[in-house]
Amino acid sequence: MIDSFLLLATESHGEGGALIGFHLDLWESNIINLSILVGVLVFYGRKAIGKILSDRRSQIAQAIQEVEARQKQAAAALTEEQRKLTQAQAEAERIRQAAQERAKVVAAEIAAQCERDVIRLRDSAAADLSSEQDRVIAQLKKQIGQMAVVKAEAQLKQQIDDTAQQRLIDRSIAQLGG
Repeated sequence: MIDSFLLLATESHGEGGALIGFHLDLWESNIINLSILVGVLVFYGRKAIGKILSDRRSQIAQAIQEVEARQKQAAAALTEEQRKLTQAQAEAERIRQAAQERAKVVAAEIAAQCERDVIRLRDSAAADLSSEQDRVIAQLKKQIGQMAVVKAEAQLKQQIDDTAQQRLIDRSIAQLGG
């Protein structure tokens, strides 16, 4: 591009006419320079700018397609996660209900076991009390028997003298077969 411009400037200077040169009228030279600049930009820049814009357009279109694909994937993932959440909530509700039912069953079992334990303790306490009562009664009978023997011996010693005692012994021996 610059080569073409320099070639044009050199040839116009060589013919003696000043096709390209410096003009002192700023308004006229600015319009001409501006129109030359716009012409050069349009001529050479149209293809480059068109290519850049088409590349940019295709990049934007590709980015939009990628975003749309990601949006579809995100929507599908959201739907799947919502489905999983619904399933998880249903499973949590099922587990909660099962836990409540199990808690009721366990509470009933514990209550029944407590009732059985109370009955067993009551029976055990009654048996222990009866056993203790029998033991105390047996001990009292033994003590009463011992006291009766001691008392009887004391009375016999006071009431029976040696001759009566000898007769009692002889009679007991005779009864036994001797």
